[in-house]
Amino acid sequence: MRRVICTTVLLCSGLLAGPSGFDRAQKLYDRTDYAGALKVLQSEGNKDARTWALIGQSYFMVAEYKKATSAFEQAVAADPKNAEFLHWLGRAWGRRAEVSSPFMAPSYASKARQCFEQAVALDGTNKEALSDLFDYYLEAPGFLGGGFSKAEELADTIARQDAAEGYFVKAQLADRRKQFDEAEEQLRRAVELAPRQVGRVLDLAAYLSKRGRVQESEAAFARAQKLAPNNPKVLYRMAETYVRDGRNLDKARDLLRKYLVCELTSEDPSREKAQALLRKATGA
Repeated sequence: MRRVICTTVLLCSGLLAGPSGFDRAQKLYDRTDYAGALKVLQSEGNKDARTWALIGQSYFMVAEYKKATSAFEQAVAADPKNAEFLHWLGRAWGRRAEVSSPFMAPSYASKARQCFEQAVALDGTNKEALSDLFDYYLEAPGFLGGGFSKAEELADTIARQDAAEGYFVKAQLADRRKQFDEAEEQLRRAVELAPRQVGRVLDLAAYLSKRGRVQESEAAFARAQKLAPNNPKVLYRMAETYVRDGRNLDKARDLLRKYLVCELTSEDPSREKAQALLRKATGA
């Protein structure tokens, strides 16, 4: 009898309650089941800021960028000082700029920049927001708030927080300035500083391939495979490089097929993106 009473009390207090709808949705999102996450989240009653943000992320991952923008705006309205929500809103505006008409793209791009800048102002340690703002400055023309001088200034900020990442972004800037030897040197410095970070080795391998240095690129890819055997990111990056450079297409197709049966996370390129790359590799 005592056990029954104790169990009843615990149930009433919520201590034995199952995972919340948000927690269930987060697990589905992490397993790349974005449709499943949306189904759970949309059934929730009163949605708080983090629920709207996860809705936005799920829509973003299935390329529903207008719906993602709307959800992130709800998240930011509920929690306007949250740098992560502003960063994601900037990403959504950025994607809309990429896929919209030439008439709307400038407005969307400017909104993306403003969100990235606000996110960095709120949290200057947010590495992803810093990286996206750097990419914006690097790619956007001056009349949209971009420019190499802004990118260079931000690269110095990034380098003070993460030296290896600083070398990487400075390599990107050097490449855009057609300082190809300098770009390669910066990438090699990143590898030397963080030799166990497979992403640094992949960056160098992809760049060497782009420059036509095939043997050196293959040696770097082999090093990446040794560091992280069967790692989905390694499989995808190798295939992406081969398809981009029009070589080893048979191998690229094999790598992508292996990638598609891997257990992916939300940090990996989507299966849809991999399938599109596979179609490109097959000439379909």
